[in-house]
Amino acid sequence: MLASIRNTVPRQFSRAYSTAPVGAKSGNGILWASLATGAVLVGGYFYTRSKQTIDVESATPATKALDPKNFIEFKLKEAIPINHDTSRFRFALEPNQELGLDITSCFVVKAKVGNDEKPTIRPYTPVSPQHARGYFDLVIKKYATGKMSSHIHAMAPGDILEIKGPVPKLPYKTGALKEIGMIAGGSGITPMLQLIQHVLADPNDHTKMTLVFANKSEEDIILRSTLDEFAKKHPDQLKVHYVIDKASSADWRGDVGYVTKELVQKYMPAADKDSILVSVCGPVPMMKSISGVKAPDYSQGEVGGLFKELGYTSEQVFKF
Repeated sequence: MLASIRNTVPRQFSRAYSTAPVGAKSGNGILWASLATGAVLVGGYFYTRSKQTIDVESATPATKALDPKNFIEFKLKEAIPINHDTSRFRFALEPNQELGLDITSCFVVKAKVGNDEKPTIRPYTPVSPQHARGYFDLVIKKYATGKMSSHIHAMAPGDILEIKGPVPKLPYKTGALKEIGMIAGGSGITPMLQLIQHVLADPNDHTKMTLVFANKSEEDIILRSTLDEFAKKHPDQLKVHYVIDKASSADWRGDVGYVTKELVQKYMPAADKDSILVSVCGPVPMMKSISGVKAPDYSQGEVGGLFKELGYTSEQVFKF
């Protein structure tokens, strides 16, 4: 049931702009999940989730750090550079405290930048496990014109960042969907990773997922080792496809170019299927080309771009 309305957005706007180079063809390994051992490596740190650990945690309910109505101060514990413009920032929580994010949700950060009269506010999605205690991690690329990313990159251990949340995104219920298609560009991978981790960690959730992750180059693919490990461990439940603007090596086996109509048709669940969802997160030009942008009030707005052309309805599309 394809829509008859043609997509009027220039095709080149679906180009994916990466937000976190990795500096190596195999990915930077910033967050590698070993599902076989139950250990998670985040920025060089191992976190085990053995049966003993889980039993101890369940016996002592964690408190939640976030407040949805007020900004709370969180102290930066350490900043670990990943490459020339991307770092992992670890913020401290109390030992028996977890952040308190639902699936799927994000939070907003606030900071007074430079001589600005008003504070800058931006949304972020952490990459640490949902129920991690004592800490949470952000992976952030520094943009030359990005006020908040530059501010966070200038922070030193002990500095404070104000955060409010959670901010609900996609209400997710186990078993409600048969298939989820995801298209991410650059740091738009973080909410997709949040959902992927949640689905794969639930043995009762058999939802099939397909991710298309677009970046400028192979070296720009953030969290690649994590995604590859998840896909390897769950081949019947998760498929991951990488798209780069231009291959620099003959060894590249992924797609090359932009996120096009043909690419969406090739990898995303079709609009005429039951119980499906297609989601997108990335730079504004990419969102405009693929799904249409959100409404001025930040609600979902109308479906546009390639998704509209291919007949997806507002109930089948979610814009992170």
